[in-house]
Amino acid sequence: MLCAGLLAAGCASDAPRDRGEVGGAYFSPAELLQSEGNRMTQTAMQANRRSLLLLADKLYRRNPAEWRKSAGSRAAALSLLEHVMQHGQAWAPLAGRRDVAALSLALAPEFQGDRVAAFVIACADTIVTAHGGKREFYYLDSVDPQHVHNAARNMETALWILNTRRDVRGQPLLLANEIDGETRNLSFEREFGKIIGRLDLLASYMTERYRRAVIGYVQGLVAAPLLVFLPVR
Repeated sequence: MLCAGLLAAGCASDAPRDRGEVGGAYFSPAELLQSEGNRMTQTAMQANRRSLLLLADKLYRRNPAEWRKSAGSRAAALSLLEHVMQHGQAWAPLAGRRDVAALSLALAPEFQGDRVAAFVIACADTIVTAHGGKREFYYLDSVDPQHVHNAARNMETALWILNTRRDVRGQPLLLANEIDGETRNLSFEREFGKIIGRLDLLASYMTERYRRAVIGYVQGLVAAPLLVFLPVR
């Protein structure tokens, strides 16, 4: 009945669906151990992982020499990349470095490994680290909004470096956005912007939630004298 109610609520709108339909995940018993904030944090984390995999696919298409460094096909390279991201495994070419240290190495002109995999894995690890090293969130879990805010700024920095830094031959580290005459392909920039936007929204939401908790407590103290029952006989 609960699942049916949730599905019915999602289908109540008569808004046009020509360009896709919004929808939520199916109900899981684990959600009973999650607050609204936990669920929002986990949903944003999963959406950011999907965005990073989409970016990896776009980058591999424009830079086929990269996937050839780690797999026999683009599909195999993406599958390997997804497995590493999902399980939080270390990526050998990053020499044991994690989060921002891994990002620095992935964006170093002298790096010789699969730069697409290194870059995407380092971005994913930076985001996970900012969330306390967790990928799932329950009632007793908390995330520092400043760390999430910092992760968003790190994504902006990584994007800027990728767009401007050159390798030892003077070529872009990776071919990404394309602006050439009448050809304009900024899909990479837009997808990265979604990741940054989600991180910023989550940081703001969590900050506001903590602030409202304090305000709610004070309101309870102020209103307490007004909420006393009066005798009726």
